[in-house]
Amino acid sequence: MLEEVLNYIHNYFVKEVYRGKFKIESGVLSVDFLQNGQYFKVVGSVFNDGVHKFEENDTMQDEEFVGEIWTMAVPKLVLDVVKEIETWVQQYGSTVDSPYQSESFGGYSYSKGSGNSNSGASQISWRDKFGPKLNAYRKIS
Repeated sequence: MLEEVLNYIHNYFVKEVYRGKFKIESGVLSVDFLQNGQYFKVVGSVFNDGVHKFEENDTMQDEEFVGEIWTMAVPKLVLDVVKEIETWVQQYGSTVDSPYQSESFGGYSYSKGSGNSNSGASQISWRDKFGPKLNAYRKIS
């Protein structure tokens, strides 16, 4: 979810970009410029592109690649919002993703809004709910 949020706000909080040939052995990236627990992004890998957390329950697939490693410094407040989003998606994600707009059973019925509705109602996604909290960290470019 972290990578999806960072992509949404167009901000990976990049500190430095290292370019070159990198090796992942026994599931761990062999570099000396990352600190334990630091987030980083791999670019140019065949198997491991994306955001990872250095040496913390993130077993990468062994490979050698020529590409980039972006060291990141994600603010705690952003990480806290990501946790809130994960909780929200776990609780409401199946309802939001449901293809059904209304149901009726056992005397109970409900309708959920649709983005195509003439009434102006729309399905609420995590982006709608948490976007305002993330706007301060959004990059324009």
